[in-house]
Amino acid sequence: MGPIDDSVASLVIAQLLFLQSESNNKPIHMYINSPGGVVTSGLAIYDTMQYILNPISTWCVGQAASMGSLLLAAGTSGMRHSLPNARIMVHQPSGGARGQATDIAIQAEEILKLKRQINNIYAKHTGQPLATIEGVMERDRYMSPMEAQDFGIIDRVLVHPPQAGQDEPELVQKEPAATSCLDLIPDSS
Repeated sequence: MGPIDDSVASLVIAQLLFLQSESNNKPIHMYINSPGGVVTSGLAIYDTMQYILNPISTWCVGQAASMGSLLLAAGTSGMRHSLPNARIMVHQPSGGARGQATDIAIQAEEILKLKRQINNIYAKHTGQPLATIEGVMERDRYMSPMEAQDFGIIDRVLVHPPQAGQDEPELVQKEPAATSCLDLIPDSS
């Protein structure tokens, strides 16, 4: 997918609408390798994903950062995937403002509205409480695919697709919890 801007959004939206016109019940696979981009462009893709009837299977290949991670999370529940070495990053929207003080105040209010809107979308698709989303989104938060799965952004981490004669792809197995360096310090009591 690459960086998300108005041109990319227009192409993705056109493809989604075309694929729906071909068959409105066949899953659409969306492969995401994106550093993010323009919030309004990403929201246009998001709205189209929610609008069409087809199930949307999202796949993180490489990275899904910023708006890319929102689109990854917006796939149909149970159909959101990542490959094992991908990275997922969430954060609040950012931007700059110039001009008269009144214009800057208007732009600041708009970015705060977008922040609330995006937080609500993540809460809807991850199942996390809004307060948790608000805390996590304050700064860049990078996640491994397993962390993104635990957080609710994706449903599965895949090694490869189903092989001939198999119904299910091979999944990455969760490793036991790592030992913290603090666990190695003897208890002084």
